[in-house]
Amino acid sequence: MNHNQKITSLHLDVLKEIGNIGAAHAATALSDLLGKKIDMRVPKVEMVTFNDMMELAGGAEKVVVGIFLRIEGDVEGSMFFILPIKQANRFIQHLINDKNFDFSSNPISELGLSAMQEMGNILSGSYLSALSDFTRLKIYPTVPGLSVDMFGAIISIGLIEISEVSDNVIVINTSIFEEGFDNSNEVRGHFFLLPDPESFESIFKALGVS
Repeated sequence: MNHNQKITSLHLDVLKEIGNIGAAHAATALSDLLGKKIDMRVPKVEMVTFNDMMELAGGAEKVVVGIFLRIEGDVEGSMFFILPIKQANRFIQHLINDKNFDFSSNPISELGLSAMQEMGNILSGSYLSALSDFTRLKIYPTVPGLSVDMFGAIISIGLIEISEVSDNVIVINTSIFEEGFDNSNEVRGHFFLLPDPESFESIFKALGVS
């Protein structure tokens, strides 16, 4: 079944609005955490193929910082938040006030890893809460895991089941920045939402897609 044939620009606009609601909640939580005014927005939501997803992340062999979690409840699946290492470094350096922090170092600072884990909790929880509120489906995230690895290795765990019946992924492009600064302060990442095969229908039905 190719779900992409059922999805219109209107449905993607609804997913984008849900994403922006989640981003607003996440921005409030991050602002409290950082003690600075953080803004977030979702410039685009799209349905892409697995190959396009790989390109968005810079290729399967691109080393990235990835936050992974399982989704449970009325909808089951996998969710990933992917940041290029340079972007992740900048955000965590800002968060823990340590300009020397680097995800490429060995060993990686435990404080920085904990900060990234907390960021993952805030972002994923905010997005899934907004999706749950809008669809009236019960959706629960597991505790996020954190990996610094090639994108193909990180994402493969979420492709095992869904690839049997579909080659599509929901991509939520995300922009995070501190208010009052120019675009050089912006952190851009991608959420990849990979519902399990049977959960695709639950989401689309709740969004008015029969």
